[in-house]
Amino acid sequence: MNKIQVLDCTLRDGGYCNDCRFGFENEKKIVHGLVEANVDIIECGFLMNTVEYDKDVTRFSSLDEVAKIIPKNKEGKTFVMLTDYGKYRPEDLPEYNGVSVDGLRVAFHKKDRVVALEECKKIKNKGYKVFVQAMVSLSYTDEEFLDLIRRVNELEPYAFYIVDSFGMMKRKDLTRLFYLVEHNLNEKIKIGFHSHNNMQLAYSNAQSLVDLHSDRELIIDSSVYGMGRGAGNLNTELFVQYLNDNADGNYDIKPLLSIIDEILNEFYQRNYWGYSLPNYLSAAHNAHPNYAGYLDDKKTLTVENMNEIFDMMDEDKRISYDKEYIEQLYLRYMATGKSQEEHKTELQEKIKGKTILLIAPGKSSTEEREKIASFINEDVVTISVNYNYPLVNTDYIFLSNLRRFRELDASNREKCIVTSNIPADNVYIQTKYRELLCDIEAVKDNAGLMAIKYFTQMGAKKIYLAGFDGYSHDEKENYGESTMAFVTRTAVLDAMNMGMTEMLKKYSSIVELKFLTEQHYVKI
Repeated sequence: MNKIQVLDCTLRDGGYCNDCRFGFENEKKIVHGLVEANVDIIECGFLMNTVEYDKDVTRFSSLDEVAKIIPKNKEGKTFVMLTDYGKYRPEDLPEYNGVSVDGLRVAFHKKDRVVALEECKKIKNKGYKVFVQAMVSLSYTDEEFLDLIRRVNELEPYAFYIVDSFGMMKRKDLTRLFYLVEHNLNEKIKIGFHSHNNMQLAYSNAQSLVDLHSDRELIIDSSVYGMGRGAGNLNTELFVQYLNDNADGNYDIKPLLSIIDEILNEFYQRNYWGYSLPNYLSAAHNAHPNYAGYLDDKKTLTVENMNEIFDMMDEDKRISYDKEYIEQLYLRYMATGKSQEEHKTELQEKIKGKTILLIAPGKSSTEEREKIASFINEDVVTISVNYNYPLVNTDYIFLSNLRRFRELDASNREKCIVTSNIPADNVYIQTKYRELLCDIEAVKDNAGLMAIKYFTQMGAKKIYLAGFDGYSHDEKENYGESTMAFVTRTAVLDAMNMGMTEMLKKYSSIVELKFLTEQHYVKI
């Protein structure tokens, strides 16, 4: 039977879900719970030179800072931190004295492997256990991986890791890499495995390693409640229970459940993590999970759209997240398509001298239906935004969201004004998507703002807004029709509200803008 240690990375990998802001007391409670649960290795957070210390955040710039959450009696547990190559100077590391962390995990991409191992050597020379983390291990050819293993043997660190950075590793991939490592790695060096759950394989892959019955010492990473970026990680509470049942484990589950109940549940409610279709797509395309998060947050794309955007990505851009790159790729994708404006002059004549009423799908559009109905007369042109308003037969429907367009009954297409990212025939007008974008990223292609900009360009002098409520953290409060509700991160919702407010103020200096229904989360 192999000797297996569990490394819990909740305070580090889990930090992607809450910007590492666990709170000082929670940090200590989590550490205490992990010690009580008998978890072998506890990762306390990130070590980097570029941050200012905040006791509520698990990003540290010195070992004295992290020592504040490490118990004086470590009870035989190993405490570690992770540093990404290039983000911490080994020269700043004090000699190991046993008071703070016992080891450092150094994560690096393939292109940095040689220089990263030089940093590992400096860290080891100061007395620390070194964990070599070869990120995106599947990006290596066998020859490259063997070369890395030879270099690692010369270093002789505490552990060498197979890292499934994007959660795309299947059992056959893991087994192949494991045997490659097992047969070539110095026997004194432990073999580690770090996984993500994009394809729901983290738990089964961990079981596969246990069941190999290797004589090698293994370290398997996990986090409580699976807390981690995107699809999350292997669940500590599930895996240690498996070890208890199948591999002579001696772990106490109750402290882990208390951590979930008393601390992590609240973070999960604010910013959920776990398996999702976008995270599956990122893994299937061997791409960084943040790309999936960016595209999903847009709430404008179908699965087919996301797939096509991933297909457009350059191979060398997939491994490291580049926000500017994915934003430009998204805009380029959305700007493809034709425009068709043969009715443009006709529309300008119809709205000339009249008031525009834009009806968005916010909850106030149904709660204040009487106010909307009584406002409408022959001098008001009505346009519903991204849906067909069920309580009034509007003159037009403005759409920039392909999902919403597909949900629309085909009989309504002849009065649709759509943006060019939507492939559509028999619509009234198809206008250029890119020309209606604004400057604020969170709402760059918000349909309501695009509609305001479009009708302002068409010559409207006065625009009234109904159902432009903005976004509550409670998704049930956001739409008049419950089927339109979506769940997303609260930080995204807050950024959208701020962006809409800022742009409404800007547009109000160009055209007369007024709220017809009650203002909620956005204002002018």
